Amino acid sequence: MEARSLIQIISEDEFLQIVRAPSNLFFKVSALFCEKLKDGKEISRKFYSSMVQETEYLESVLDEHGARENKTWAFFSEYVACVRNLSIAAFYIKHILDRYPYYNLGESEENAQIFHDNAYNALDFLNASIQGLRDEIVKTGRLNGLEISAEPFSVDEFSEVKSNKHLPRTVLGDEIKGEQERVIELCQKYQKVAKMVKDMEFKGSDDPDAFDYIIPSKLDEKRARMFKEMIHSVQSEYDTYVKNTQLEQAQADLKNMRGYISMPLHLFEVVLWLAHFYERHEDNIRHGECKQQIARLVNKEVLLKQIFNFGFHYSKYYLQEGNKLVKKILAGFVEIVTTEVPIPQPLGFHARPSTFISLIARHHEGELHMIIDEEKFSAKSVMSLLRAGGILADRGYQKVVMKGSRQAIADVKILAENNYCEEGEFPGQLNYLRPD
Repeated sequence: MEARSLIQIISEDEFLQIVRAPSNLFFKVSALFCEKLKDGKEISRKFYSSMVQETEYLESVLDEHGARENKTWAFFSEYVACVRNLSIAAFYIKHILDRYPYYNLGESEENAQIFHDNAYNALDFLNASIQGLRDEIVKTGRLNGLEISAEPFSVDEFSEVKSNKHLPRTVLGDEIKGEQERVIELCQKYQKVAKMVKDMEFKGSDDPDAFDYIIPSKLDEKRARMFKEMIHSVQSEYDTYVKNTQLEQAQADLKNMRGYISMPLHLFEVVLWLAHFYERHEDNIRHGECKQQIARLVNKEVLLKQIFNFGFHYSKYYLQEGNKLVKKILAGFVEIVTTEVPIPQPLGFHARPSTFISLIARHHEGELHMIIDEEKFSAKSVMSLLRAGGILADRGYQKVVMKGSRQAIADVKILAENNYCEEGEFPGQLNYLRPD
């Protein structure tokens, strides 16, 4: 029995009939988009969302029918995908601008104005790029036989959604068991991603050549998505375990932390989609006539500046500002305790166990000390611990007192129970001590 293909090949005329309805919806929405820009009107979040929705639907129809692999429809498909990517990035910028007053960031008026100016500059660039790509979609669509009406949707179909009015707060704060421990863990996760982003050490620049080598070798869609997911995990835990609790209502700093989670989260969404666009469509990464045309429509130099000088710069900035707030929150939860732990066997506090103790001290808020006959040695200094180790050896002590935050002491006890990982085995709770 002859095998039959599951894919039915249709003619381009047949596909034209299929693509007319979804493309008509896109053309009407995008025509109104261009009309609003021409009239100097601001594009709302709801409108960007409609642009994304109609573009995604059209793109899905094109992909389902293999339009990217067809010479007639390949350019059309690529332009549609570009509009989708840029519309998503624009949506997140507009979302940030709309929600900014509710994030309670406590920024100076000058810093807030600088951020808003940069955000609107990014939006203007994206809007102009979307408009230019839309013109190419119209031109290519007509060449392919699409009848494109110049009549847009009614403005009434996209009425604005007001978000500055709220119902009265009548829900009492929940009391969550172990909420302080949850907050401490949440803050530590925030600190981890803040440090990872800070360690990338990208600086803003007006020279596009300064960024050209970074994508995709050092920052790409995959890494931006990783940062976004890490911050989203922090936000999810905050909303599950902290939001609307008595603890949140009692501490203004804790409530303000939510804004410093949301800002970098949505800014990394912008980085993600613009990096995706750059990797997929810029002509120096993927060559071809269509890519070159897209590069002419979307200025590569400006695009790179928006990725780094706006998206990544402010993601990093708000993470570091949030990190300052997190340190303040953690300081309020520091409970000082003491414990007695055994000396590392068989060599005492030589470089390896002293380094691990120092890493624990630096990982947690507050001070951590080793105490020998009432003399304190800072656990943040490896040299101080080595000196203390010498004293312990001289006096023949087999145990030593440690004093610090409950969290740091808990990790010291785990370290001691595992003989300071002298054999190289790290318990799960102390994975952060592993050498890179």
